[in-house]
Amino acid sequence: MPFPSAPKDRDRPWVMRTYAGHSSPVESNALYRRNLEKGQTGLSVAFDLPTQTGYDPDDELAVGEVGKVGVPVSHIGDMRALFDGIPLDQMNTSMTINATAMWLLALYQAVAEEHGHDVAALTGTTQNDIVKEYLSRGTYVFPPAPSMRLITDMVAYTVTTMPKWNPVNICSYHLQEAGATPVQEIAYAMSTAIAVLDSVRDSGQVPEERFGEVVARISFFVNAGVRFVEEMCKMRAFGQLWDELTAERYGVTDAKQRRFRYGVQVNSLGLTEAQPENNVQRIVLEMLAVTLSKDARARAVQLPAWNEALGLPRPWDQQWSLRLQQVLAFETDLLEYEDLFTGSVVVEAKVAELVEGARAEIARVQEMGGAVAAVETGYMKGELVGSLADRRRRMESGDDVVVGVNRFTSTEPNPLTADLDTAIQTVDPAVEASAQRALEQWKADRDDDRARATLQALREAAGTDTNLMAATLDCARAGVTTGEWAGVLREVFGEYRAPTGVSAASTGEADVSLTDVRERVRATGEELGGRLRFLVGKPGLDGHSNGAEQIAVRARDAGFEVVYQGIRLTPAQIVSAAVEEDVHVVGLSVLSGSHLQVVPAVLAGLREAGLDDVPVVVGGIVPDADARVLREQGVARVFTPKDFGMTDIMGQIVDVVREANELSVS
Repeated sequence: MPFPSAPKDRDRPWVMRTYAGHSSPVESNALYRRNLEKGQTGLSVAFDLPTQTGYDPDDELAVGEVGKVGVPVSHIGDMRALFDGIPLDQMNTSMTINATAMWLLALYQAVAEEHGHDVAALTGTTQNDIVKEYLSRGTYVFPPAPSMRLITDMVAYTVTTMPKWNPVNICSYHLQEAGATPVQEIAYAMSTAIAVLDSVRDSGQVPEERFGEVVARISFFVNAGVRFVEEMCKMRAFGQLWDELTAERYGVTDAKQRRFRYGVQVNSLGLTEAQPENNVQRIVLEMLAVTLSKDARARAVQLPAWNEALGLPRPWDQQWSLRLQQVLAFETDLLEYEDLFTGSVVVEAKVAELVEGARAEIARVQEMGGAVAAVETGYMKGELVGSLADRRRRMESGDDVVVGVNRFTSTEPNPLTADLDTAIQTVDPAVEASAQRALEQWKADRDDDRARATLQALREAAGTDTNLMAATLDCARAGVTTGEWAGVLREVFGEYRAPTGVSAASTGEADVSLTDVRERVRATGEELGGRLRFLVGKPGLDGHSNGAEQIAVRARDAGFEVVYQGIRLTPAQIVSAAVEEDVHVVGLSVLSGSHLQVVPAVLAGLREAGLDDVPVVVGGIVPDADARVLREQGVARVFTPKDFGMTDIMGQIVDVVREANELSVS
């Protein structure tokens, strides 16, 4: 099937994408085809959490997660189905993949080879920024050092074999979602870039005279929030610092190779569940921040859908986001003028302020030993958790206005959400079982001896300093699975649990409402014979821990003894922690859509352990219908993004504890 060709200049001001993938490779392929037919000019592949964290669909940790937040890709057969009929040599494909980026790139290359494409002509991006995974998104697998080795090997490989491919997409997007101020977003992204470039340079895999080619293939993926002027100035500051860094630290003399190349996903964190129709104007303003300034214009733009705070967007919702870009690009006169902000005193002053602040923070990180060291010590994570706590406090106090949430909350009935059960797309629960059966069949049909041999070769190569891309490609062609590839590297490299940053953060000075809750926590603890203990758990593979961390921080400030062990726990591990710590309440945070699987598993485990009297509360993106189901199964409270007042949440949790222990509730 032919797709629209890629026009030039005004007809293609930037690559237009929607971030998409769900259920299965076949269904995602159909979605991609429809989006391309509607005028989308690139693909942005969302992988499900098992794929992102190196598990097959039949793994215990994958329960409830298969096909939920992206497409499951377990082997080369899945990759074939995902891109069936799509000309990869004409695509600019972005893959949001990090810990398993080498594996997915190998699968992509192997399928392109099967199609007869020239691998050297393939264009696209693997996100492959593991530092921000430790700080914000949580899909890391291995410790920082071997993770950096995988990135280094990919950079060295692509420079010579896939010279049009961006092997690393330094990703400040998730840093902003984790709380980063503009200065922190710039500084930590630049610190990550320094860590990657230093690692590639020091590995000796790329000749010194070709290092400019390495710099030229480093791209960035940023977040554009609703503070339009500040966000636009942030992008100009980014470009200035990148040019300065690559010239001074790495001696790159070609200005084209030093160009700051970035794509953008406008801010999903700022989208609201309350009055979600307001999200449309937020998205448009955020898009303007990265397109209106010609000198700092994004090379690729992808927009969230208006209803992402409610659940998985439908194809129609994604089409709406694509049309927003197309109206801006083709109907307005945006592209007809030189940069509109050159010479602006206000803009120049703001850019200078951001550059100065970022330079200072970059220097601070470098003094610690660089980005990897600042991850291992927990410094950057603690700074982000603290910044997000400040942001939430400003929203709760009303200092930061969020229309429809903390001001202007009266509203007419919304026809877009009149039927909430159809306002989002749901994934058929049968998808997981189908993927498991398909995996079993795949293993039965492949040449198992060949698969085992390539895995052994990978294991041996991982124990040396050999570039791992060749061994990984052999595994891909032999039908090895995602879980098998990652499993071998887990054996060699080990696994890692990053610092949570909770111990370093505080919600600040207590207001009257927090003081009142503290007194209730203290008094309830005395009535029960000790300090109230609150277990905050992240079941499954959902690594978006920002909400859980903020709950943990606020609970500690409210007087609870908080037990928080970080992300990626099985229901059994959460139950075991509840028993060992003798907790009074369990809070589960789930944002990946697996709540109907993992929450009942925790409830059942608590009952089996004799903790029927320990109440469970749940927070996350939970549709109303699902919330009703969870309450019927025994969950005491369900909190969603519209419940933005964390001190109020703490008060309700005290109520839950008192109700469970048959104490009076005022």
